[in-house]
Amino acid sequence: MSKQIDAYFATLGALPGAVRCHDGGGTELSLDEAIGRFVTLARETHESGNKLIFIGNGGSAGIASHMAIDYSKNGNIRSQAFNDSSALTCLGNDLGYENVFSKQIELHSRPDDLLVAISSSGNSENILNGVSQAREAGCKVIALSGFAEDNRLRGLGDINFYVPSQEYGFVEIIHLALCHAVVDFAMGWRDDKPLRS
Repeated sequence: MSKQIDAYFATLGALPGAVRCHDGGGTELSLDEAIGRFVTLARETHESGNKLIFIGNGGSAGIASHMAIDYSKNGNIRSQAFNDSSALTCLGNDLGYENVFSKQIELHSRPDDLLVAISSSGNSENILNGVSQAREAGCKVIALSGFAEDNRLRGLGDINFYVPSQEYGFVEIIHLALCHAVVDFAMGWRDDKPLRS
């Protein structure tokens, strides 16, 4: 088992360096540039009185909820996730599951809010519809995807992060790490700061 465990964590450890990023016009960005732009956009969104909106399904919904609270509480960046179970079941029942995020974005977003759309496959209809509604509302968009290189979400953000893996667990862990890096940098993390004990 030891050899398999070593291979697992070696694969996971190599993935952050393999993440591919580009802007809304398709121009390739380094990971450093993309994270830096995300940090700036998150801060500017909050400072202008607007908010970040996180959406995702399944494990990505967990990331969305986790990040919304961390960005708000720890990063002092106004954030929320649209994963309330009553809202999802009501809207899914009445409007179809493909509209559970787009309807909430229609109701609650304002121009210049920032949508963070998280989807391992990049092909979830409710995430894609959420992005479309966010654009209609005048929001900016961060897209995090994985799996196929040509997934539909990958090119829809102002900043796009793509994790080149077919494994749900790996993609979700890297998406979480990317989002966490943004809030950590927004809070002033530096590599020469001692770890808290």
